[in-house]
Amino acid sequence: MIENLTPQQAWQLIQQNTDAVLVDVRTKVEHAFVGHPIGAVHIAWKEAPNWQVNPEFVTEVKNRVSDRNVPILLLCRSGQRSLDAAKALDEAGYCRLINIIDGFEGPLDQNNHRGNLGGWRFNDLPWVQS
Repeated sequence: MIENLTPQQAWQLIQQNTDAVLVDVRTKVEHAFVGHPIGAVHIAWKEAPNWQVNPEFVTEVKNRVSDRNVPILLLCRSGQRSLDAAKALDEAGYCRLINIIDGFEGPLDQNNHRGNLGGWRFNDLPWVQS
């Protein structure tokens, strides 16, 4: 089963459970230049320029998180790629998967801009930028 938590709820879970792992599934460019949550492990679900699913995604997660009972929180730009990645980990037998709804940048506003309505950064949770 995949849980959906708001960024604030996800941050609270990370604070309460030191075993929890936050995986940023965005591209290298998004992770580095848009910014990312402090402590996030970067494992891209899809990567530019071909935007194909990373065939090593599950293996890379297994290399970082061997215990399938550890909570894994997944974050992308707006919550869709992270949900797809969570489904792949669910199929691989991971038990505690959390999709962070609204992701890092949140949904589009009326001007098609992100970052104004929700997401990790909007909620002023800890993050860094390269």
